[in-house]
Amino acid sequence: MELDDHAEELASDLGVDKEEVKSDLQNLVEYSVPVDEAKQSLRRKYGDGSSGGGGTPSAKNVADITPEDGSVTVTGTVLTAGKRSIRYQGSDHVIVEGQLADETGRIDYTAWEDFGFEAGDTITAGNAGVREWDGEPELNVGESTALSFESDSLEISDEISYEIGGEAELTDLEAGDRARTLEVAVLECERRTIDGRDGETEILSGVLGDESGRLPFTNWDPVPEIEEGASVRIENAYVQEFRGVPEVNVSEFSGVSALEREIDVGSDATTMDVGEAVRTGGIYDVELVGNALAIRDGSGLIQRCPECYRVIQKGQCRTHGDVDGIDDLRVKAILDDGTGTVTAILDDELTQQVYGGDLEDALEAAREAMDQEVVADEIRENVVGREYRVRGHLSVDEYGANLDAETFEESDDDPAARASAFLEEVDA
Repeated sequence: MELDDHAEELASDLGVDKEEVKSDLQNLVEYSVPVDEAKQSLRRKYGDGSSGGGGTPSAKNVADITPEDGSVTVTGTVLTAGKRSIRYQGSDHVIVEGQLADETGRIDYTAWEDFGFEAGDTITAGNAGVREWDGEPELNVGESTALSFESDSLEISDEISYEIGGEAELTDLEAGDRARTLEVAVLECERRTIDGRDGETEILSGVLGDESGRLPFTNWDPVPEIEEGASVRIENAYVQEFRGVPEVNVSEFSGVSALEREIDVGSDATTMDVGEAVRTGGIYDVELVGNALAIRDGSGLIQRCPECYRVIQKGQCRTHGDVDGIDDLRVKAILDDGTGTVTAILDDELTQQVYGGDLEDALEAAREAMDQEVVADEIRENVVGREYRVRGHLSVDEYGANLDAETFEESDDDPAARASAFLEEVDA
């Protein structure tokens, strides 16, 4: 059934203008609300309780809520509550989002109105909508929801709830997390101008660290407390996936304060097998060990677009057309450890190390041979067949697994000792 047909059916049942219903329905569907759930929501909005089960939805435990419920009544403790601005129906809208928990489990929620609840409050939300988000049910609390505050708190086990308020270390964070509180060191910080939804916008981006690890961040409303070398407490941060890894987002609604103490940052990266790392879908700071099987095309001496810095072919940029390229060095090395493969991407500095010369040396070699492929051939001779320990940021997409290398060093591991350790694990 087309959207127009759904709107006509609703308008007929509810006795309201079809175009008005269609506009509301279109807006909900564009925000990824399933059509059936959107129709139920509009029936509630226009006062028809004859569909979607009728009456007040029955009370449910959090663990029993599914996207098929449509709407529920649920009592729980607010674990986190953070404000964020989104673009909805062409205008900015402030929402409150976080997690709610009871004795049986926890669930994400989005509140489309500010009901005034805070982390630690126990609430009952009657007629809260349910939709599927990222494969899991999510509560939608809006104008049709009856919300009340409970005087009695719930007993929530540590297995179900993280600390009220969303305190977390960087390694705890996952894409989709909301209203998290972090105490971190600012390891790298750069001010940039981007094309935002309202035109040119200044942001801060860089890397945060704590004892558990490191993650990239973006500060959408730059604050002076966030500067390289500072230790800060960030409240109401949310996490999105960027290039396959979680990224901390600091918004205008986040609280940032300087810490008097210095945050210790762990120096060790997570060490994993290649296959295990690839199955995670992306890790910001990981160390892998593997044999260099091949050097891929597009390695050695390359040219980049002066506008977007993408690699160009025969003077042609896919975005900017015919350009005068900028010479650069790069390596794309295929590594394999027996559990999986990954392409390690080396920047110009790391490429110089494995090539044994700088950009001028590479240009001179290419001129003498009248072929820039001699640079990649030399790198193949130096690298292929050797085992390397690589640390960097892993991203995984439909094109494969890529590791943007920060370090690329020949491994000094003893293969016999590693094989013996592996056999001991198997026997155990």
